Amino acid sequence: MDHAITSMQPCIEACTQCHHACLQTAMTHCLQIGGQHTDPEHFALILNCAEVCQASANLQLSGSEFVPKFCALCAEVCEACATSCEAIGGMDDCAAACRKCAESCASMAAI
Repeated sequence: MDHAITSMQPCIEACTQCHHACLQTAMTHCLQIGGQHTDPEHFALILNCAEVCQASANLQLSGSEFVPKFCALCAEVCEACATSCEAIGGMDDCAAACRKCAESCASMAAI
């Protein structure tokens, strides 16, 4: 494995875990619970977070020159998603995955 990708591995894993957590939470928990969980703003945010995390992991795996800029965006979206999940409640695993990814991506953005 390329050294640059090896150094990105923890962030790639955090992004992948967050993608899974957000998508699973949206498609199972949020849709089953309804109410605030399916509020269009929250539901779109959680799906957008899943997508941006997947894209961030893909850019890192490809060694893209845009990793720092994209990771900054990913960190911002993950923070917003975690805050939304915490405000509504009952999505602790998703919020934790978002916070971990945000922290990791913020570090990658500083490179």
